[in-house]
Amino acid sequence: MKKMLKNILLVLICSVWVFYASAQNKSYISNHKIVASILSQRYGIPASVILAVAAVESSGGKGPTAIVLNNHFGIVGKNDFVNNKGHKSRYKQYNNELASYMDFCKLISHKHFYKRLKGNNDCIAWVKAISNAGYSEQPEQWQQKVLGVLSGIRLQSSYSLALGK
Repeated sequence: MKKMLKNILLVLICSVWVFYASAQNKSYISNHKIVASILSQRYGIPASVILAVAAVESSGGKGPTAIVLNNHFGIVGKNDFVNNKGHKSRYKQYNNELASYMDFCKLISHKHFYKRLKGNNDCIAWVKAISNAGYSEQPEQWQQKVLGVLSGIRLQSSYSLALGK
C-alpha cells in the first residue's frame, strides 16, 4: 500500500512539474514570438525552432543564465558577471534578450547545414541538424526536449487557429 501511495505521489508531482513547465513555456513563447518571427524572416530559420531552443535553453526565461546574462540560448562566451562566491560563468553575456536571439541566429547561419535548410519549415530537420552539429553537450536529451516544446507550440498554434485567434 505504501509503495502504491508513493508511486501515486510521484506521478502527481511529475504531472504538476510538467504542467508548470508547459505553462511557463507558453508564456515565454507568447512573449517572444514577434522577435522570433522577425528573425525567422531574416535568417530563414523557423520561428518555432528559435522559440523552442530558447525555451529549453533558458528554462522558459527563468534560468539563471537568462536572468543574469540575458543569454537565452546557452551560448558560451565572455561575461563580466562574478557571483557572490567569486565564480565566473562560462556563458556569454548580452545587453538584452534581443542581442541573444540575434547571436543565436548568426551562430546557426554559419553552420554547415544552414544553406541546405535555410527557408525550409521542417522543424524536425532543423532540430536534428542543430543537435548533430554539436550545439548541445547532451544531444539526444536536448533534441527530445526541444521536440517536446515544438509539439506544444504546434498544439498551441492549432488551438489558436481553431478559435480564430
